[in-house]
Amino acid sequence: MTFRSPTATHLPSTTDLPAPADPVGADVPYPTADLLFITDLLSEAEGDRLARARQFFQAEVRPIAVDFWNRAEFPFALLPKLAAQNLSGIGENDTSHLLAGLLQMELTRADTSISTFFGVHHELFAASIEQLGSEEQRDRLLPDLLALRKIGAFALTEPQHGSDISRAMETTATADGEDWVLNGHKRWIGNAAMADYVLVWARDTADNQIKGFIVEKERPGFSTSTIENKIAVRIVQNANITLDNVRIPAGNRLPGTNSFRDTNVLLRNSRVWVSWQAVGQQFAAFDVARAYALERRQFGQPIAAFQLIQEQLSRMIGNATLCLTLMVQLARLQESGRLTMDQAALAKSTCTARMRETVALGRGILGGNGISTDYEMAKIFADAEAIYSYEGSYEINALLVGRAVTGISAIA
Repeated sequence: MTFRSPTATHLPSTTDLPAPADPVGADVPYPTADLLFITDLLSEAEGDRLARARQFFQAEVRPIAVDFWNRAEFPFALLPKLAAQNLSGIGENDTSHLLAGLLQMELTRADTSISTFFGVHHELFAASIEQLGSEEQRDRLLPDLLALRKIGAFALTEPQHGSDISRAMETTATADGEDWVLNGHKRWIGNAAMADYVLVWARDTADNQIKGFIVEKERPGFSTSTIENKIAVRIVQNANITLDNVRIPAGNRLPGTNSFRDTNVLLRNSRVWVSWQAVGQQFAAFDVARAYALERRQFGQPIAAFQLIQEQLSRMIGNATLCLTLMVQLARLQESGRLTMDQAALAKSTCTARMRETVALGRGILGGNGISTDYEMAKIFADAEAIYSYEGSYEINALLVGRAVTGISAIA
């Protein structure tokens, strides 16, 4: 098997990848880099499913990602193919937490933006409909959402409020006869510029509680403006949202949302899938750095033969593997129903901190080529900064862990 530097003009073809029929229990060759045989924990059917998805991601997602990232455009033609992979555990698709996490990891390994799009759409919007919506809402919305015929967004963050959103949310919802009227602003909302539905979180002016409301993009008074000039996840269409007396029917309120506490399960699980992203990002950096080190020659030999390069590659795969084993335990806790926000915060803060070191090592191995997206690493390095910050910044998650181990909250 020959591996070449994965530049924008040569990304892996399907022939560069391990056969999807060789998923579990074997000494799986690179690019799986599964040094601890984590996939042995999957059933044979799950292993087959993961291998097929990995091959799809590497053959269909990764080769187009740099170009769309450079242009900050979304590859809409990819959506039917992505939907056909049955990645979501929502609805009738039975997916263990471990397999769901490994799928998220492998999608991020191919491209962080597409993984982020999918996570927002499925893990936040579609999951909200499934877990907190009415039977009518589930029947009406989920089929198109799961098929990616319709796209959802999750509007929580505001221009002036992120970490303190539960206490300081300014967006309001006022009951008016058979309708609700929404007013306010949201910021950094993933998928919002292209979404058919946006789940807007707003404070009910009657009882001061935060509740969820489904807003269709064509509603009068609802408008979005795409956030330009991003240095990370450029394929994701983040947007600012303005709600100016947006009137929606009473049936658009999620009945399972009566206070901010009702979002806890969603936000806890979103921290978990972002932690899986942090693992995938490290394997993505390792893939590119390893391939480059084997091809790049200096002083008459590949730089992979140099001791310092081997030490850096060792640290990269070590960080990635340590984080992967942490996420395996989180999947076990999810399966047993014992996962708490403290553990999700531990995973998010720890995996993203290790991720930052790993992608920096990878960028350094590529030298000057590491700052050009032509060699893919610059995109991976930049996208890591988004993972580090969204779904609870490193600092906030670290403070949640600090509260758990001391019993004292450092958050005012």
